[in-house]
Amino acid sequence: MAVAEVTDTTFESEVLREEKPVIVDFWAPWCVPCRRVSPILDELSESRNDVRFVKLNVDDNPATAMNYQITSIPTIARFEHGQVTHQAVGALPRNQLASQLGL
Repeated sequence: MAVAEVTDTTFESEVLREEKPVIVDFWAPWCVPCRRVSPILDELSESRNDVRFVKLNVDDNPATAMNYQITSIPTIARFEHGQVTHQAVGALPRNQLASQLGL
């Protein structure tokens, strides 16, 4: 399953109201560590049908990033029932990232 893009406008409907857990990649195109994490999230999304994976560009969607106090990118957060339950910051190896996100 591909990693979809979400925006400030769609965040509530696509993340907060989603029935299953959602992994949100807070990223920006200029961020080199973000580009290292992206293929890892793509791989994880292919192997997990029980979790939805999305990306939010913090430059284009500052309201959501500010609302969740995203001060470093990449920040990858797991949302369940509208709440952040796990969070990982930085370009972590696949196993460590999966572990910190409860995958």
